[in-house]
Amino acid sequence: MSDNDKVNTGHHIENKELIKNARKPEGELGHQILDRMNKSHESMAQWGVTHFEIEKDNKILDIGCGGGRNIERFAEQISDEGRVVGIDYSDVSVEKSIELNKEAIDRGIVNVLQGSVSEMPFYDETFDIVTGFETIYFWPDFINDLKEVNRVLKKGGLVFFCNEAVYREGEMEKYDDLVELLDMKIYSEDVLKESLEKTGFKDFKAYINEENDWICITAVKI
Repeated sequence: MSDNDKVNTGHHIENKELIKNARKPEGELGHQILDRMNKSHESMAQWGVTHFEIEKDNKILDIGCGGGRNIERFAEQISDEGRVVGIDYSDVSVEKSIELNKEAIDRGIVNVLQGSVSEMPFYDETFDIVTGFETIYFWPDFINDLKEVNRVLKKGGLVFFCNEAVYREGEMEKYDDLVELLDMKIYSEDVLKESLEKTGFKDFKAYINEENDWICITAVKI
């Protein structure tokens, strides 16, 4: 692999073509990166989900559901009265998520759809919890998309985001290649707070895992 085929992700040197698929997984490389994400994001996700509670009858939406591991996690925590819905704009991600969660889908507690965060096919105030793991970097219009999240959440419902990269002044050079390759935006805690408060959320909380540079945030719909 020549230097032109590699990218520095800020943590590792990776195959550029494979990492390109992180934004919208497609084809064989899409399958590969989703399998990897299900494993590589697992410790971050396990840490992140300790920051909120799930009730047995909750209706949960996971946006940018990727390989479906978080759908699987949530489905294990709900009863037949609860629901977990995954949405992703990549058909490969939808396919993978359905494959991984086939049993829960057959039980009627999980559903996976293809669609965009900017215009979601759900009624107003459908969900108790909306989650996004490693996905908000790619949202096309962050403020508009947060308004859409607010719309589908019940009053008092929780939004939760978890990211492996957090914006820090003077420390972002290591992500330059990745940001350029994927046209992604890495948000600071302040910008997340401001954006959520602007779009109808309150009680913003941020948790930072200093060792790994992870951030997860929660906020509540007003």
